[in-house]
Amino acid sequence: MARASFRHVVALSVLSAALAAGCASMGASEPAKTMDGVLVGPNGMTLYTFDRDTAGSGKSVCNGPCATNWPPLMAAAGATVSGDWSIVTRDDGGRQWAYKGKPVYYWVKDQKAGDRTGDGFNSVWRLARP
Repeated sequence: MARASFRHVVALSVLSAALAAGCASMGASEPAKTMDGVLVGPNGMTLYTFDRDTAGSGKSVCNGPCATNWPPLMAAAGATVSGDWSIVTRDDGGRQWAYKGKPVYYWVKDQKAGDRTGDGFNSVWRLARP
């Protein structure tokens, strides 16, 4: 009888840990939020998409000097995908957030939260919208 009780305690401990982990992930925040109809990063700065990126391709075509002007919204090593958010692998091996399959970027010339100076730049950069 004591052996059966021990197994039940172990099983309940494992189940409790699994449920706790599941509940913690439910509260995980998304990498960006919506403000005034556009996506903004954790720093409140506007996010953009690049027309030359193909949604769902799993990669960004904005690298090198492009990424200097349009810094990607990077995903931490332990970040996990959720909902409309996915992660693409950059040419340098870094991980970048993508919304509905499109990588998202900041614009180096936006100076403060709420700036949207990159919208329409070179007719290929757009505000990232939910």
